[in-house]
Amino acid sequence: MVPGLAAASPWLGALPLGPLAAAAGPSPHDAQPAPEAAPTVPAMARPAQDERLEQMRGGSDAPWSDMKLAGTVANNSAVNVVTGANIVTDGAFSNASGMPMVIQNSGANVLIQNATIVNVQIK
Repeated sequence: MVPGLAAASPWLGALPLGPLAAAAGPSPHDAQPAPEAAPTVPAMARPAQDERLEQMRGGSDAPWSDMKLAGTVANNSAVNVVTGANIVTDGAFSNASGMPMVIQNSGANVLIQNATIVNVQIK
């Protein structure tokens, strides 16, 4: 009988374990020693040295952001164009997440340029 299985249950599904275990013989896994316990010291237990952090550091104290939007609209014409109200109604952003933005145009021959700078500082 395979050690440990007899105490657990004499049946596996509808098959008795006694004859099966005797025919199978010892398992190769039974002869192997138990693995050593993993170290209990977490990987992040020791702080990194300042010299190592100096090589990995990014950013600066004064973030710099610059957008250069220089689009042009020239030599266009709009004939028989219907323009009108452009409305954002109540609840338009009720389930929004993140940084929702609205860019609207209610005219013709309009160049819309939009830029967003997101600066995240973790201190």
